[in-house]
Amino acid sequence: MSKISRRQLITTALATAAGASGLAVAANLAQRYGLVPPDAGGVYGPGETLTYATQRLLTRHSLAREFAPGQISKFPFANETGALGAAFTRSQQAGFSDWNLAIDGLVAHPGFFSLAEIRSFPVSKQITHLACEEGWSYIAEWSGAPLAHLLEKIGTLPQARYVVYRSIQRGWWESIDMADALHPQTLITHTMNGRELPVKFGGPLRMRVPRQLGYKSVKYLTRLTVTDSLKSFGKGLGSASPESGYSWYAGI
Repeated sequence: MSKISRRQLITTALATAAGASGLAVAANLAQRYGLVPPDAGGVYGPGETLTYATQRLLTRHSLAREFAPGQISKFPFANETGALGAAFTRSQQAGFSDWNLAIDGLVAHPGFFSLAEIRSFPVSKQITHLACEEGWSYIAEWSGAPLAHLLEKIGTLPQARYVVYRSIQRGWWESIDMADALHPQTLITHTMNGRELPVKFGGPLRMRVPRQLGYKSVKYLTRLTVTDSLKSFGKGLGSASPESGYSWYAGI
């Protein structure tokens, strides 16, 4: 069976199961094909699974909409963040010359990349819409290194399934599957609207995942961990978001 016909078959089966009030059946189908999100337990688990599995089958390679320069928001909204701590303040005062992005887990070459090194990598640009689950949004131009480039550079191992990423902000972490990690629009951004990424928008480094809601685009990026399982991270739900009541997969 070809990949296309197999995808169509699975998607049709999921939709049919859901339409027949068989969310549990849909969840079983998703389990069979490895399309179960880490927060699949609980009352809303079958629905979360159906959403994730269906979108992955239908939109795995789709692109987030990109906009024209004239559509960039004149006054983008920067939501408030808590105190970033003394270490951040010292680094900011030093122009972030000491800022490092640590990479570990299922990689051949774990280690650190300095901010200067990341800025020297091939740059990808996009003008995309950042949408917050709280209702506000804006359009901006983001520039940075494709996450796929870093993953190739460090030698991601074949069994990798997720990338966990952490902020200098305590308790702020997220993860994405390899479909989004390797997607060409997923960037480690260091520039916004042609200038160094402002601190209030996540500078010096921010993950940008334009195919998902804004909370997946974590600010003040400090560490990436490549893994085959999310069970040992936090409460095992995949990220801080489902631990606070949001969905792990926030596709838009």
